[in-house]
Amino acid sequence: MTPIPHPLPLRARRKYSSFAALIAALLLTLFLIPAFAAPPPTPADTETMLTAARKQIDDIRKRVADETDDAALLQQRADALDIQSKADAAAEALAPQLASVAAKLSELGTPPEGAKEAPDVAAQRTQLEKSNRALDAQIKLARLLSVDAGQAAEQISAQRRTQFQARLGERRDSFLSDPFWTEFREEFPRDLERLEALGDNLSAAVKQTPKWGWLLLSAAAVLAIALRIWIGRLLLRVTATRVPPGRLRRSFLAVTHVALAVATPGVIALLIHIGLDWNSQLTDNTASLLANLVATVCFGGYVSGLGYALLSSNRPSWRLPPISDIVATRLRWLPGVLGVLVVMIWLAERLPVLLNASLTTTITLTGIVAVMTMAMIGAVLAISRRLRRQAMQETDTPIPFWLSLLLSAIWTVLILSLASLLAGYVAFGSFLVKQVLWTLIVLASAYLASTLIEDGFGTLLGTSHRDGSEHEAPSMRDQAAVLLSGVGRVAVGLLAITLLLAPFGEAPMDLLQRFDQLRKGLAIGEAQIRPGAVLQALLVLGLSLLSVKVLKRWLSNRYLPTTELDPGMQLSAATLFGYAGVVLAVALSLSAAGIGLERVAWIASALSVGIGFGLQAVVQNFVSGLILLAERPVKVGDWVSLGGVEGDILRINVRATEIQMGDRSTVIVPNSEFVTKTVRNVTRSNPLGLVQIKMPLPLSTDAEQVRELILQAFADHEDVLETPVPNVFLDGIEGGNLIFNAKGYVSSPRAAYGVRSALLFTVLKRLHDAGLEVSSPPTMLLASVPQLPSVPEAAPTAVPPPAGS
Repeated sequence: MTPIPHPLPLRARRKYSSFAALIAALLLTLFLIPAFAAPPPTPADTETMLTAARKQIDDIRKRVADETDDAALLQQRADALDIQSKADAAAEALAPQLASVAAKLSELGTPPEGAKEAPDVAAQRTQLEKSNRALDAQIKLARLLSVDAGQAAEQISAQRRTQFQARLGERRDSFLSDPFWTEFREEFPRDLERLEALGDNLSAAVKQTPKWGWLLLSAAAVLAIALRIWIGRLLLRVTATRVPPGRLRRSFLAVTHVALAVATPGVIALLIHIGLDWNSQLTDNTASLLANLVATVCFGGYVSGLGYALLSSNRPSWRLPPISDIVATRLRWLPGVLGVLVVMIWLAERLPVLLNASLTTTITLTGIVAVMTMAMIGAVLAISRRLRRQAMQETDTPIPFWLSLLLSAIWTVLILSLASLLAGYVAFGSFLVKQVLWTLIVLASAYLASTLIEDGFGTLLGTSHRDGSEHEAPSMRDQAAVLLSGVGRVAVGLLAITLLLAPFGEAPMDLLQRFDQLRKGLAIGEAQIRPGAVLQALLVLGLSLLSVKVLKRWLSNRYLPTTELDPGMQLSAATLFGYAGVVLAVALSLSAAGIGLERVAWIASALSVGIGFGLQAVVQNFVSGLILLAERPVKVGDWVSLGGVEGDILRINVRATEIQMGDRSTVIVPNSEFVTKTVRNVTRSNPLGLVQIKMPLPLSTDAEQVRELILQAFADHEDVLETPVPNVFLDGIEGGNLIFNAKGYVSSPRAAYGVRSALLFTVLKRLHDAGLEVSSPPTMLLASVPQLPSVPEAAPTAVPPPAGS
């Protein structure tokens, strides 16, 4: 990638990451505001809308049977789906009003028998009953309209599929036959006259527009081109200096180039449309053709921009796909040709309809455009094949099997399309080649979108490989980045599949209509699950967990250290707060999703059955963990001995406790062991450590001298406490030896082992210097003497042997 002239510091990158997150939050807010801020319609407005919708549905049903134009059928289906959406929204908006009126009626109760109500109460009851009947009738009508509109949409879809299949299977005279060209020569002059009439209409429109208007529009077009060049350079500079380092720079720059490629020709086409329709002198059909042509030019610009962004022949280091420089250079002409070809394909489909051209002219235009498309695709395949063979000879790299299979499939489709055109199946052949082109456009768009999603989440949320932290473990932000990018790429893949299958089923606008229907929610039992409510629940859960994490960190680092609680109790209190906060966060998120805690009682019942059969040990350890955190018979930092396991408590979790042994290994002990079994807590209530030394000396030894020597060694050691006072006892005489038993105390049992070892070295050295020899033990069964575990010198929490050794 191009080197960065002024790399941003970490603070600036965080600032831009925060800015990007703020922009995303604002966009999300703007997306959600219309759904919640729109005022509910009044009953009169609803009545007017339902009446108009009923007439429109009846009109659609009358026209759909004789309609043959696919564009008109598509518009009618969109209208039917729009009516269905409005009817569902009306029924949904009227339902709370009906419930409110019913509640007021229930508050009034039934009128008393044999007694006359107060006039105001009677009038109120009459008005409420009238409103109740009206609202109930409107809700029923809205639901009936929704069903009718849905049926009409399905009927139109079935008719479109039938006509589509009929067109694909229709056979006409071949281009190679004389009857076809004979009929073309007869019909073409009339079609040419209609085309000249359209040209005269456009020429008149050009003349009716004042010259200063054309000059103004031309200046605007030149300004648009200049802005395109300036913005392109500015975006390149901003991308290189402001976008965080990584692949996001390349994908972001590619997307901006695509956006500029869409905007520039679209603005110019719009200016031309404004100039031609300056005084609204165009006919309705011509104005509609020009308006749709502007959208088509925008799509052609998108195709060209997409090709230029992916090839990136001018900036090879910024290229996203793994395309060699020679291939990108040889195919630099392709994006511009594709953009023009897309506009020509659309004109070949819409212009004959506008001119009411003959069938032979329509077939000829369709065949010419199809052949041009096949020639372009074939040229690309031929160039790629030649360059691929050249690369194989230079590098001896085999071609991937999937690539060979894909190229073979494209060649097969092109040959089949050409054969269909020559055989007279013009619609089928044209459909095949256009579908190949459409597939390439959709796949390229999906690749760019998925790359942008992955790079965006990985750069803005990921923390790995930042500031040289290449060996750090992935954090929660990295996991969130991978998860969100995966979800986004799956959504892009599903949308791409839908777009590829659009000619065989629903169009993209139909998919958006399905999404709008999904917005109303899915009923599961008594719970109504809506995407908006789910999003709200996820936001509440995320904010709640973040708040719990922040408060827990504040408790651990700021508040609890100022209290009189010891460190172990502080950790236990913070842990309990974290568990309670997670439970509260889940409860709040369920409430935000519209699922009350009373509705999950059956889940608790099912869990109780599972606990009774298979989760007894888990629940027992969980409850034991809460007991340990509450009663604190042991705490973090205690030195305990339990069932042959002896060491320091590192952490007390809800299920198990971690104990560090003297060899630095960690033992996981279930919490129930601490509650149901005998536990030796060596450091509970901060006891002193006992240092005890026993040694035999001959009977001829001066006992007082030995006593003074040992006491002096205890007194000289800095870790031996003065209180209790160290002392030396004479246990007795065994085997002709005097048994001396010296005892002293240190501040912690953990220090006893090390101090005892140091005192032994000191005492033995002083006895040797004084000419006193230590006798052998009475019993010399060395093989039966247990060996103490070796303790690493660097271990500050080494486990000493049992007291009295």
